[in-house]
Amino acid sequence: MPSRVSTLAQTLRGSAILRIAGEVRELVKQGRPILDLTVGDFNSKQFPIPRELEDGVVDALRAGESTYPPSIGLESLRQAVRAFYKKRLGLDFPLESVLITSGARPAIYAVYRALVDAGDKVVFGVPQWNNDYYCTIVGAEPVMIECDAGTRFLPTAKMLRPVVRGARLLALNSPLNPTGTLYDAATLSDVCDLVLEENARRGDRERPLYVMYDAVYWMLTTQGFEHVDPVSLRPEIAPYVVTVDAISKAFASTGLRVGWAIASPDIIRPMNDIIGHVGAWAPRPEQVATAKFLGNDAAVDRFIDTMRTDVTARLDAVYNGMVAMRDDGLPVDCVRPQGAIYVSARFALHGMQTPEGTVLHTDDDVRQYLLRAAGFAGVPFNAFGAQGDHGWFRLSIGVVSVEQIEGIFPSLRRAIEALAVPAAAH
Repeated sequence: MPSRVSTLAQTLRGSAILRIAGEVRELVKQGRPILDLTVGDFNSKQFPIPRELEDGVVDALRAGESTYPPSIGLESLRQAVRAFYKKRLGLDFPLESVLITSGARPAIYAVYRALVDAGDKVVFGVPQWNNDYYCTIVGAEPVMIECDAGTRFLPTAKMLRPVVRGARLLALNSPLNPTGTLYDAATLSDVCDLVLEENARRGDRERPLYVMYDAVYWMLTTQGFEHVDPVSLRPEIAPYVVTVDAISKAFASTGLRVGWAIASPDIIRPMNDIIGHVGAWAPRPEQVATAKFLGNDAAVDRFIDTMRTDVTARLDAVYNGMVAMRDDGLPVDCVRPQGAIYVSARFALHGMQTPEGTVLHTDDDVRQYLLRAAGFAGVPFNAFGAQGDHGWFRLSIGVVSVEQIEGIFPSLRRAIEALAVPAAAH
């Protein structure tokens, strides 16, 4: 019998992250105490949005700003984004280079739709967030580069060089979801030079290689680490870069749905057409409020300082707890967070046996055991495209307090200490 749905509907996988988060929510409904480190979102009680932004939305609604915005975005917000980037990053884009979208996701979707044809190669490192899903949506060929802690889970120019020939898009993200690590200037400069070299080789005979630079976490870096971007490092790469950003993470405003893309006008025009047909523009009152907020330097600085302090305290609590267990000889590891709201933690528990007699073989076995035995909920890297079972997990701190994090480690330690090597393995 023919299928009742499209080929895409049959082949597109649901989000593994959301599936795991749904499992956690069900346990919470049952009254189980769970430390939820799964979803990259915020608890508004832990991380309220800026008061100026909240007031701006209310004021805009009361002023009657409740109709359709232009599909490309309100000019006031596009100008505010331009001014924000010039002041904060020293980047000067024309107004025609700015497209407002309902968060970062539609901007990423529009990048794929505007630049990538079915069968085109899209290159990205793994673990990563959702590029494999977007490849499925547009029929692209994903070229996944396995990365590990040695490169902070980020693809280097040396790793990319063998695969960029003939590729259409290179998808980069820094600070990186799911690892909380970021590019340094030297490493990203080398990647930019590779892209420029590849496009010079192509000349007019081939379509260029573009870079999608997902920088949605760029304002959330920890002390001692600094965000870098391709256009600042190599201005000549600007015609080939699409930057994606949003208020979602830096301002804990995931539900307001205001994001943007910045690229050459000839790329923004078809992206705008796509967004217009999909209807994925940001709500008008939120656009009005965001334009006003981004221009309030004192309010932005005040909020970001508090946000970084609060995020870093939670990242440090996770990192310090993991390192303490590692230093006591338990089979765990952790990478110091550099940005975003994530910690990369490793639970090397494969092959060990639970008190009930079950042997842990896969990362999902480990995940489920820690969830049951310790009330500890994280997401393994294979939910982000990583291959194999290496024990690496994303731990997201946006919905928990420092006290909750510190309170989980005694039970997590007991759960790991309760594991044993199976008798047959002795």
